[in-house]
Amino acid sequence: MPANLRVIRTALGVALCLGVISCGGGGSYSPAPPAPPTGGNTVAVIVDEGPSNNSVNTLFTSVTVCVPGSTTSCQTIDHIQVDTGSYGLRVLSTVLSLTLPKQMAASGSPLVECTQFVDGYAWGPVELTDMTISGESAKSMPIQVIGDPNYTTVPSDCSSTGSAEDTVTTFGANGILGIGPFALNCPLCAMQVVPATYYSCATPSTCVGTVAAEDIQEPNPVTLFATDNNGVILDMPAVTSTGQLNVTGTLIFGIDTQSNNASGTQTVFNVNGNAEMTMTFDGQMLNQSFIDSGSNGIFFTSNISPCAGSLTSFYCPGSTLSLTVSLQGTNGTMINNVPFMIGNAQTMLTNNPTFNAFPTLGGTNPNAQSFDYGLPFFYGKRVAVAVENFKTTVGTGPYIAY
Repeated sequence: MPANLRVIRTALGVALCLGVISCGGGGSYSPAPPAPPTGGNTVAVIVDEGPSNNSVNTLFTSVTVCVPGSTTSCQTIDHIQVDTGSYGLRVLSTVLSLTLPKQMAASGSPLVECTQFVDGYAWGPVELTDMTISGESAKSMPIQVIGDPNYTTVPSDCSSTGSAEDTVTTFGANGILGIGPFALNCPLCAMQVVPATYYSCATPSTCVGTVAAEDIQEPNPVTLFATDNNGVILDMPAVTSTGQLNVTGTLIFGIDTQSNNASGTQTVFNVNGNAEMTMTFDGQMLNQSFIDSGSNGIFFTSNISPCAGSLTSFYCPGSTLSLTVSLQGTNGTMINNVPFMIGNAQTMLTNNPTFNAFPTLGGTNPNAQSFDYGLPFFYGKRVAVAVENFKTTVGTGPYIAY
């Protein structure tokens, strides 16, 4: 997940718990499981209240993890966030019941990772698992286990961004499945020590930054599948402008590998090495923009009236605004004047306290050169995310197409 997004999602969760709606008790509603999608390369995804009962515009699925080589020492974990803006599987230690083998650094000591966000960080060891999702599997795959109680001494360059996000409540999910348009979490880490990323820990309290070869980093799990490994497609239904209780959709693995993931006449937007493209809003070309299912709203700089109180990062216009943004890929492909709407966050959350899907939720972006088109972009669309250097019938990744 891009570093500037975690604070946005967390801020909304905090805001909800500060009085916009009640928190913690909610659990009287239990959504029915979505109907199984068709095909061994598909899995159901759902936008619901999440494991902490306060999620908004957060897309979840389930994964099964096993001790490598075992078919019995396994655990299925639900409410794993689906994020096209990050790479790798990360699971909260509090929900993981298995004991998995540690991934070792080149030094022979356990490899531990720091993942930083604007307002905090996630810290935990890298461990190995056999992961299965639908009919797809990735063997002996490195994952991050966040909040392992054996690793409580955090290097200062990791913790400098704020407090630990190592519980289900602070993280907002039981884990995260990063399936963006690249294969690795940190390619540069294979060549040099990058601060606040990978560490070699001779003991749980003595950790030093380390180089992490590509084969010991968390990979994009899709690239390890035997087939259907060149990208993903998210197929989501439309959501009414006033919001909706829950939304179910389908995550499809592979592009042009089976009959259910064939490319059509969609527009292909290649992205740069940071998974960014150019979006033009209100006459300003914003060349650090991106489309990302892991962000829970539409975030951009504007003079739209902000909300008051705990929701000051979100927009509260007097009435719902109809706006447009133009998209341009690094390949020059453009779509002008793509419509979107921004509603009053305070009103929508107060008037619909049980709703979890809001296509008009928007707010400020800490980067004035960025238009972050989050999960609302995916509602009512079939969006493909192709991995770097992998080919499809309509192009070579990294690209996003719809």
